[in-house]
Amino acid sequence: MSIESSNAPPLSELLPGTWELLSRVDLTDAGERRVEPILGEDPIALLMYDRAGHFAAQFMKRDRSTPSSQAVSAATNNSRAQNGYDAYFGTYTVDDANGTVTQRLLGALSQENVGQVLTRAMSISRDLLTIQVRMTTAAGEGITRELRWRRVD
Repeated sequence: MSIESSNAPPLSELLPGTWELLSRVDLTDAGERRVEPILGEDPIALLMYDRAGHFAAQFMKRDRSTPSSQAVSAATNNSRAQNGYDAYFGTYTVDDANGTVTQRLLGALSQENVGQVLTRAMSISRDLLTIQVRMTTAAGEGITRELRWRRVD
């Protein structure tokens, strides 16, 4: 993904800040919508990138009054939430030419995610950040997750 205008500043200049999740949609390769059960279809989330190369992400299922399914393992290229919550932090680098951000997880709620390296396609238009994540579920199904964020700082 690239930034819409060739005259726009690069992703590395536009990304730093605090972002609030607007939507999170998972689609199969056939275009069918899937709901990830641990965080649900409409989680609350904040994503922060600083200019020194650090980031932090937190996601929470909106209604945590009922237990989340723990039988679902994380898809490849993604972290694993627990009990309706996911959080991780670390460092990041931006590849402006390819419109990608690579995150190295220094800490994570789920122990197995510590040290994981995740690369995401990202684009920014005004105060809207769009992230696309390509995953394969534990059942082998291909999923593309699209997250839309609004800048809050």
